Amino acid sequence: MYGNISIVEGPQRELPADDPALLEEFEARIARGEKIEAHDWMPAEYRRQLVRMIEQHAHSEIIGALPEGTWITRAPGFKRKMALMAKVQDEVGHAQLLYSAAETLGKPREKMIDDLLNGKSKYSNVFNYPAFTWADTAVIAWLIDAAAIINQVTNSKGSYAPYCRALERICQEESFHLKYGYDNVVTLATGTPKQREMLQVALNRWWRPIMHFFGPPDVASQHTEKLVKWKVKMATNDDMRQQFFNQYVPKIWELGLTVPDAELAKDPVTGKWTYGDPDWAEFKRVINGDGPCNKERLAVRRMAEEQGRWVREALAKPMAAKYVTPLV
Repeated sequence: MYGNISIVEGPQRELPADDPALLEEFEARIARGEKIEAHDWMPAEYRRQLVRMIEQHAHSEIIGALPEGTWITRAPGFKRKMALMAKVQDEVGHAQLLYSAAETLGKPREKMIDDLLNGKSKYSNVFNYPAFTWADTAVIAWLIDAAAIINQVTNSKGSYAPYCRALERICQEESFHLKYGYDNVVTLATGTPKQREMLQVALNRWWRPIMHFFGPPDVASQHTEKLVKWKVKMATNDDMRQQFFNQYVPKIWELGLTVPDAELAKDPVTGKWTYGDPDWAEFKRVINGDGPCNKERLAVRRMAEEQGRWVREALAKPMAAKYVTPLV
């Protein structure tokens, strides 16, 4: 048991994924709003999609700690240093929860880490960009965490119980991260002209990666339809992007900041936002390993994996009994 995530010991109960009766009952349970537990029968494709989605989320949490982590030693003041340290620690803890949830589906954590390091498993594109200034960390903690909360709150109402339980706990902590980020943004937005300029430049730099964060448009997404049908995802990529616009574009404007998209506008009739092309070719390039910091981020994780190997090996070995002759 890790937090509120139950780890299933031993082999998973495997039944034919194409059995019509089992599939019909499974989809009826989904339609009734029931939760699927790790020991329940599930289609092989449902299991595969969940593993893909949850482990990518776990990788994103642990890689996502790196851009902000580089600023711990340079944070402006002790109070912000301590707050940033706590946030980074939380993000790594979220990864642990999510790896545990993914393990309930039968994939060992070691295999997930191997797949991350060899490039087989993906993680969020947004964490492959550098944080040049303190304002970058403010934008990350506010707007990227805001985008993550929209995604996670939505999916916490999904069908796979271990993932939902992990997301509920994660969202509680992310809400504090959001407040921390917003406080940093407001401080910079109401500070000196140089601070305000630094914040606007950071927002300009991160806007496109934030648009990419929700994934490609629904028409181009190969996974969305099936994931929505099985309630693994409870909203489409485009729906979540629209929700982000509704909640945070007005807040950005309230601070007197400019959204770096001249085409961004809300249709007064449909209520839908239209926006400029976020360059999906860049998204594809970055997600496939050719972003500004892809190699750097994975190099850090490889170093951590190697340096921590002796600890994992020591913990895996039973301690030999030691008999000490008492001193007379």
